[in-house]
Amino acid sequence: MTVRNLRGIVQHAGFIVMMYGGRFGLHLGSAVPCFACPFVPGCGGFCYLMGLQGYIGFGMGAAVASGMGLVTALGWFAVFAASVALLGKLWCGWICPFGLIQDWLSALRRHLGVRERSIPYPVMRRLAWVKYVLLAGIAIIPPLVTAGILHEDFYLPFCGICPGKSLLPLFAGETRYLALNYDNLVTLGFSVALIAITGAMLVGMFLKDRFFCIFCPLLAFIHMLKPVTALRLAKTPDTCVGCGNCRRACPMEIEAVYRERASSDVQSDECLDCAACVEACPSDFALALKFLKVKLFRSSRNYAAGIGGNSKKNELSR
Repeated sequence: MTVRNLRGIVQHAGFIVMMYGGRFGLHLGSAVPCFACPFVPGCGGFCYLMGLQGYIGFGMGAAVASGMGLVTALGWFAVFAASVALLGKLWCGWICPFGLIQDWLSALRRHLGVRERSIPYPVMRRLAWVKYVLLAGIAIIPPLVTAGILHEDFYLPFCGICPGKSLLPLFAGETRYLALNYDNLVTLGFSVALIAITGAMLVGMFLKDRFFCIFCPLLAFIHMLKPVTALRLAKTPDTCVGCGNCRRACPMEIEAVYRERASSDVQSDECLDCAACVEACPSDFALALKFLKVKLFRSSRNYAAGIGGNSKKNELSR
């Protein structure tokens, strides 16, 4: 079994657990480091960003006033941080339900013979800052609601425009978030923005691999915890032959892995730990997905040739 096939199995299993686990009594809580949406009826756990917005906004004052409230909030952050420390961006590349939907759209594009649209790397780097702006908005806007400066319907600002809110519930038969909400001007504005962003993202995700991940604030938050993350993408620059396969294979079109010629640290903020670069690398030991000091999967000339010829076995943990 190849790593890409293993990843596909894990992705689909993660989709079932995150989307439908609650229907079978499985509840992973509200600190999941991937786009599992609480607006999905019967979900098995949901994205930490929703709980974070609620705590920063309405919950902060109450949590500080109540010791137990503060302990609960810190407890959920600890769960989130521990999950990231253990699995890193495997949550993004291997588990995230919204990531799998993007991969489905990419597979459909390839099946239809539509060529992927490439984004120039300098443009990609500028767009990458959008996710940090969105993350800053999550921290800034909810307290303005608590202070009475903004309307109360701003208290979950990112959820109001997140395409996961409109698309993920469709897999549970829920369509209401694709309709306009006329309760007031704020809810109407959010619903118009949500529908427009969802449409734009669907087009983008069809034409470009993992298009939404470029803007994902959760990916930014996970990357900010990089110093405590045990799982990393690492490079041995001396063995790199400069073929560029890693850059061509990467769904995020990351160039840092290809360009790095000195440091072993090539874990950039866009990286999803999908291991596509490691699979494509034809140089023995040049790239590796590592858990602390243990190499879970390393690049190999034989493995890369086997992927191309569809004939060789993988070299997991060898």
